[in-house]
Amino acid sequence: MAVFHEKEMTTKFVLGIDGGGTKTTVVLADLQGNVLAEEVTGASNFLIIGLEKAVETIFGAADACCRKAGVSYENVEVLAAGLTGAGRVSDQQRMHEAIERYAQAQGIVIRRIIIDSDARAALEGAFRGSAGMILICGTGSIALGKSSDGRMFRVGGWGRIIGDEGSGYAIGREGLNAVSRQLDGRLKKTLLTDLVAKQHNLKTQEDIIRAVYRENLDLATVAPLVIEAAGKHDTECERILNKATFELTEHVRSLTLTMEHATRERGRQKLPLVFIGSLIATENVFTKILMHKIMFSLPQVTVVPPKASPSYGAVLLALNSAKSS
Repeated sequence: MAVFHEKEMTTKFVLGIDGGGTKTTVVLADLQGNVLAEEVTGASNFLIIGLEKAVETIFGAADACCRKAGVSYENVEVLAAGLTGAGRVSDQQRMHEAIERYAQAQGIVIRRIIIDSDARAALEGAFRGSAGMILICGTGSIALGKSSDGRMFRVGGWGRIIGDEGSGYAIGREGLNAVSRQLDGRLKKTLLTDLVAKQHNLKTQEDIIRAVYRENLDLATVAPLVIEAAGKHDTECERILNKATFELTEHVRSLTLTMEHATRERGRQKLPLVFIGSLIATENVFTKILMHKIMFSLPQVTVVPPKASPSYGAVLLALNSAKSS
C-alpha cells in the first residue's frame, strides 16, 4: 500500500506531473509553491503504453517524491497532471478514472485530480501562470496562448495524419523521402543519406521499407539528422527546414492574430513567446531560421526563455485548484 506516514503533519501539499512519450516528471510542492521533491521516470503516454501502465509510472514517481519529503498521500490536496495525449475531454476523463481506480485499489485518497494536456502544463510553467504564448515542436507541433483574463487559445495539435506541420515527425518524414529519392536517382546526393545509414543502419531500400512499415520506425528520430545536415549546408535539408519553419511561423501568426482580435479593446502590445520541445528548446540552425522568420514577419511577438518547467506548470494548475476549493 503506497501510503507514507514518516511525518505526522497538518500541512497540505500538491503533486504536479508532466508526462510525455519519453519521460515523466513528478513534483511535490507545498501550498506556497515551494518544491519539496522531484522525481523523473519513464514514459507515461497512455495512448501508446495504455492507461494502467501510465498510471503505474506516475504513481511510482509520486511514491518516490512522498518518501523523499516524508509526506503522506492523506496530506495531498490536489494531483494535477499535464499529459501527452490528454488534449481531449474524453481522454482526460479516461485517465482521471484510471487514476481513481488505481488510488482506490492502493488505499490512496487524493481529494482532487486534474488532468490536462502537456501543452497546458508547459504554458502555465513558461509564464508561471501569467499570459503568453508557447510554440511546441517535438514529435508533434502545437501553439497555445493564454490572455491576461485567462482565456485559452490554440492552433495546431491535429496529429501527424492531418496536422503536426513543421514537427519532428513531419521533418523526419520529408528527410526519409529525400533519402529514398536519392537512392532512386531522383535527387542529387544529400548528406542525410549517410547520416541515416550511420545512425539507424538503414542503407538500402529494403532496410528503409522494413524499418518504416514493419518495425514502426519513429520518423521523428530522423529530424535531428536533418538539422545536423542543414547545419553543414546540405541544400535539401535546408529546404526541409525552411518549409518546416514556415509552417511553425504560420502557427504563431494565426495564434497571434486570434489573440489580438480577442483582446483588441486592450490595444496592440508585445506578445511573449516561448519555444518548447526537443527540436527548438536549444539553439541550432532550425531555431535560428525559425527565430528569423518570426521576428521578420511578426514584430509584435518577442521570443523569451521560459520562467519555469512544464512540471512546475502542473504544480501551478494544482495550486490554483487548491485555492479555489
